[in-house]
Amino acid sequence: MKTNPLTRRHFLRAAGTVIALPALESIGFRRFASAAPTVARPKRMVFLGFGWGVTEESWYPDAKVTGADYKLPPGLAPLARHQKDFTLVQGLTNKFANEAHWGSTFWLTGANRFAQPGQSFHNTISADQVAAEVLGKDTRFTSIQLGSPNAIENGHGPGLSLAWDRRGKPMAGLDNPLLAYHRLFSDETMPLAQRQAMLSQKRSVLDAVLTDARRVQRGLNKTDTDKLDEYFQGVRDIETRLSKDEQWLDVPKPKVPLAEPKPGLAGRDEIALMYDLIVAALQTDATRVITYRQPVGSLLSSLDLKIAAHDMSHYTTGDRLEASQKRDVTQSTLLAGLLDKLKAVEEPDGSSLFDHTALAYGSNIRTSHYLDNCPTILAGGGASLKLGQHVVLPPNTPLCNAWLTMLHGLGIQAERHGDSSGVVKELLA
Repeated sequence: MKTNPLTRRHFLRAAGTVIALPALESIGFRRFASAAPTVARPKRMVFLGFGWGVTEESWYPDAKVTGADYKLPPGLAPLARHQKDFTLVQGLTNKFANEAHWGSTFWLTGANRFAQPGQSFHNTISADQVAAEVLGKDTRFTSIQLGSPNAIENGHGPGLSLAWDRRGKPMAGLDNPLLAYHRLFSDETMPLAQRQAMLSQKRSVLDAVLTDARRVQRGLNKTDTDKLDEYFQGVRDIETRLSKDEQWLDVPKPKVPLAEPKPGLAGRDEIALMYDLIVAALQTDATRVITYRQPVGSLLSSLDLKIAAHDMSHYTTGDRLEASQKRDVTQSTLLAGLLDKLKAVEEPDGSSLFDHTALAYGSNIRTSHYLDNCPTILAGGGASLKLGQHVVLPPNTPLCNAWLTMLHGLGIQAERHGDSSGVVKELLA
């Protein structure tokens, strides 16, 4: 019996190569009607989270003016050219949030930190990882977590990134552009045979560990049994990652027109370069799910502001207020640049990368120590949301309702997420 030569591995290699290239007419990409049909473009999801909130008086639009005719406040003025392509939502809150300095720990999970009796900290899966389980099956990286060092200084609280796995465990992030660049785009220098041997060795170690763990499984009390079950789940997660590594072992990483980042970038330049890496990762289909836990302290320093981020968040007047407002404008300027680049990347079917990306931008902190009315901007055509709007929801509407709505828009029919009570009908296109 003759086998099909188009194996899954061949398809993935071909897909990775084609997506990494621009839409070249010489190899079949045409804009006129007689062109060969192209496959549906993949959906992508991006979450951009920052700590310490915003300047309430100059970031939020007038709550009395909703719909498409609202006026952008000064803190969002740099986004004016994209106003028709994002929706700003007020009224969203994580009802269990109770830590004023934790701008991202529960931002994407909506979890109750005291949900487990006898424990002082508990978390659940983040919205990006719900998406990654579906969108990340056919990419080299199921998801990518970007971050920055000094989480406390940046107002983020516990966690290694914005992402938390299905067990509610923190997922590690790449804390500078240089690390992210090499992880995404640098080919391995180690010979293939040696990498294969290392993966085989890791599997052997896992097998030995599982054998030892199962020997002590009998006769345990419930508490120890639960701990061991969690341990086994962790091992299964490692096995999944090893399987993914094996799948892509001999597939070269895509080439991108980005030079290797200089070490030591911080603040504004760091965020701008991370945004470039996000666009490149999505464009080359290296991953379809990305989170970025952004810096604030180093951003202030890069703007020659001599005020600590925490002190700035307690603005009233004077230098603190000025620093807070300058922070808002700079963040909005950077976000506008990212949207420009997503729109500029042309897909093989003539659409843009922006058209197939669902992007959320915000924080779990409104301002100072206030945790209600979380600043929230939703952009991109990937989740089929109603864009160009100012939506004011009833106070304390679950923030997870917005994440659930985005997930549904991406075709991920989760029944609920975190403390969600349903989708946000006002966001449905």
